Amino acid sequence: MNFSSKLLEQAVHEMSQLPGIGKRTALRLVLHLLKQPKEQTTYLAAALENFRSNIKLCQNCHNISDVALCEICSSSKRDPEIICVVEDIRDVMAIENTSQFKGLYHVLGGKISPMEGVGPQNLTIQSLVEKVKKEKVKEIIFALSSTMEGDTTNFYIYKQLEDIDLKLSTIARGISVGDELEYTDEVTLGRSIINRVPFENSLSR
Repeated sequence: MNFSSKLLEQAVHEMSQLPGIGKRTALRLVLHLLKQPKEQTTYLAAALENFRSNIKLCQNCHNISDVALCEICSSSKRDPEIICVVEDIRDVMAIENTSQFKGLYHVLGGKISPMEGVGPQNLTIQSLVEKVKKEKVKEIIFALSSTMEGDTTNFYIYKQLEDIDLKLSTIARGISVGDELEYTDEVTLGRSIINRVPFENSLSR
C-alpha cells in the first residue's frame, strides 16, 4: 500500500495493530477521522489515554474497574457466596446482559494453553483458591468457553478445590462446543446459567 503521507502511513500502521483491523480497514477509519472535526479526534485520543492511564483491576475479582473495588463486588444486592469463574471482562459483560446471575465473578485473565505458553501461574487461579478458603463461598460456577483449553482450565481449578466443602458446577451445555461466551445470545447464555449442572457430571462426557 503506497502512501502519499508519512503521517497517514504511521496512523494507519498504528490503527492496524488492533485485533481484527487490517490495513484497508485501518485506512478507512483514519480517513474517516480526518473528515471529522479536529475536536473529535482529540476527544478520542484523550479518552484512550485516560483509560490506559487510570483503569484498574478490581482487587477482589480482577474485573476492570474505575476504583479499587468494582461496582459488582461492592453491591449489597449481589450474593458473595456464589462466584462465577470467567476468562475475561467480555464474559462478565455477556453474563451481566442476561440479568440472570446475581452472584460475584472471578476473572482469570485467560485460560490454560500450553501451546501459547499460558500456564496456571499466569492466571489468577491461586487468588481464587485463597478466596474460597478464606471467605464463605458456597458455590463456584465454571463459565469458561467449551474448548479444550477451557475444559483443561476448569479441571485444573476443580482439582485445586475438590477437597474444600463447596458446590462446583458448570454452565449447561446449551452453548455449542468451541463457542465463546461473548458471542452467545443472551437467552441461551441465561438459560445455561440457570440450568447449570454439577461439575462432576461434565467429567463423564
